[in-house]
Order: sequence, then structure tokens, then C-alpha cells
Amino acid sequence: MQTAHAFSYLPTLRAGRWFSALAPQFADLLLVLAQPRSLETGEALFLRGDALEGGLFAVVRGSIGFSGVGGQSEQAREALLTRMGPATWFGEIALFDGSPRTHDAHAMEPSVVLQVPRQPLLDWLQQHPAHWHDLGVLMSGRMRAAFAALEDLALLPAPQRLARRLVAMARGYGERLDDVPARPRLDITQEQLARMLSISRQTTNVLLQGLQARGLIRVQRGEIEILQWQALCAERF
Repeated sequence: MQTAHAFSYLPTLRAGRWFSALAPQFADLLLVLAQPRSLETGEALFLRGDALEGGLFAVVRGSIGFSGVGGQSEQAREALLTRMGPATWFGEIALFDGSPRTHDAHAMEPSVVLQVPRQPLLDWLQQHPAHWHDLGVLMSGRMRAAFAALEDLALLPAPQRLARRLVAMARGYGERLDDVPARPRLDITQEQLARMLSISRQTTNVLLQGLQARGLIRVQRGEIEILQWQALCAERF
């Protein structure tokens, strides 16, 4: 996959809530430092325990999935925690605490990310400390989303969690400024969705077929099309 200069992805990045709110000085600095990196499906961007030379990242094409593994080796289970699409930035937590990566990150499809090297970014922030606040805003949004997901897992039955996840994905997890299409399409398999919800693939299939029978969605191979947006939103509660 061919990649272009970081500035060529500016229209994509401006669709993101965080980047669009940055002062021009900081936004330009990120693009000057950024190095485009192509990933094939399944290729690792980083793994749990990796060192931090990668710094800050932005998805500009495709999507990146974040996963963790728990349990003993014979019974280990992998959970797909979230996936991030175009205009989404991540990696900010390690800039604050300097600790190794806490999860695995893989391309879920052919993807391009912008990679901002850690040390040059830290050097610039030392001269412009006010912009640490911008990274704090990015991190606080991530924490809010994480707490919301934990609350859903603890309190909601699987049908509502499924509806909420589909709606959240269509909205770019609240990180995109552009409007949701009338009939959004989500590129995700039932297996991936099951791993995100911590339920079996069979249960996921039953729930999806129920929504499809009611005309709310259309399930196709590797894709879910939302047919009735408002009705699906109402399923979250």
C-alpha cells in the first residue's frame, strides 16, 4: 500500500473532534513530525510490553483493533476491547507515564497510521508546556469511553450492549465531527463483535438476526448495515 505525506491526510484528520480543536501551532507540529506507516490486515502496530518509541498515533485509513488476553495458556481468551477508525488519535497515555504498551494493536484491514515519534514530541512540549492540556483532553475522552464500556458490561443485558456498540461504532465513538450517514455500514465480522462484547459468536448471531428480522439492520459477510438509525438508537435503553 502506498502512503502519502502526512499533510495529505489533513482533510481526514480535520473530521476528528480532537485534532480540529487544536491550535494551528500544535496541529502543524504533529504533521511535521508524523511518519505515515502502512499495515496489512492482521499486522501488529505494537504489542503489550513494547517500548515507547512510537509516541502518538493517528488512524488515517482503515482501522486498528486493540486487544488483550487473559487466563492460563490452555484456556486463554482474547478480548477485542475497541477499534479505532480514521481521524482517531491514540498513544497519549504512555506520553504521560512512560510505561510500556498495555495492549496489542493490530490492523483490522489494510490501514495507514501516522506515527509521531515520542522524543521529538516530548522535546517540543518541554518548550510549549501549555499543550500538555490538549493531550490531557485526549486522554480524558478515552477514560470516559472506558468507564462507559465498563458500566455497560456490568449493568446491561447483551441485547442493549450490542445496540450501544453498533451505535457507538457508527458515531466513531464520539470522536468524529461529521454526521452519521443515513444508513451507516460497519465493516466488522460477527466474531469480532462477539469478542468486543464478551459473548459467544452464537449469541451474537442470534441477537443480530433478531435485529435484522425487525428491519433495523442488514447482516452481510463482514459487514452490518444499519437500516433504521433512530430505532436502533432507541434499543440502547
